[in-house]
Amino acid sequence: MATFITLGNFTDQGVRNVKDSPKRAEAFKALAAKHGVTVKSIFWTLGHYDLVVIAEAPDAAATTTVNLAVAALGNVRTETLTAFGAEEFGKILKKLG
Repeated sequence: MATFITLGNFTDQGVRNVKDSPKRAEAFKALAAKHGVTVKSIFWTLGHYDLVVIAEAPDAAATTTVNLAVAALGNVRTETLTAFGAEEFGKILKKLG
């Protein structure tokens, strides 16, 4: 499974309905699970991003499907990063030669 970190910002609609955010997070976890994505953590944050999600997925397509479905609801815009643990990154570095 690959690890993905998704950074999110509330849209104007999302801010207007911010009190529903915890309920939307639970719905997000259920949607993700239907697509084979396991949400490890969701954090509401201060600063440049309003949300940080750490998830594991079989591939980028699964994560993209979930993020597009959420974006279509109009509450959050996202940016997703592929993440590598130390062991996995070490394997990548070994391929450099």
